[in-house]
Amino acid sequence: MTIGNRPAHSAPPASLTARATAWLGWVLFVSIIMLSAGLINIAQGLIALLGDDFYVASATGLAVDVSFTAWGIALLVLGVALVAGAYGVLTGYGWGRTIGVLTAAVNALVNLGFAAAYPYWTVLVVAFDVIAIYALVVHGGEAKTLRTGRRPR
Repeated sequence: MTIGNRPAHSAPPASLTARATAWLGWVLFVSIIMLSAGLINIAQGLIALLGDDFYVASATGLAVDVSFTAWGIALLVLGVALVAGAYGVLTGYGWGRTIGVLTAAVNALVNLGFAAAYPYWTVLVVAFDVIAIYALVVHGGEAKTLRTGRRPR
């Protein structure tokens, strides 16, 4: 039995297996980290909007003196952008890489301002952002192989 031009039980052609490198796994991992950071931001944003008594510090104790409503909206927007960037990276589009780097940088800065309110989440999210920025800047082009079926140049 054959599938296309090759037998059903044969190994894939060398041209298909040579496309991806070990860095592709890291880029996919970082897209999952971006997705996680985005979902954490969305959760933080919803909590800031719906129950500001949850946080350790009051709104006046934050690095930037704004209400929890403003923080909630900022975290929601950044969370949605991170999730969109993660989708773009997972599907191999350059716009996902660009959105991912920009959003992760802004997200790290915004979360540092939010650190007094809930420091554990902030440390986790900033760590995710730093890993995401590194992987996307240095090796983000590897994800292109998922979409185009060829090695990035």
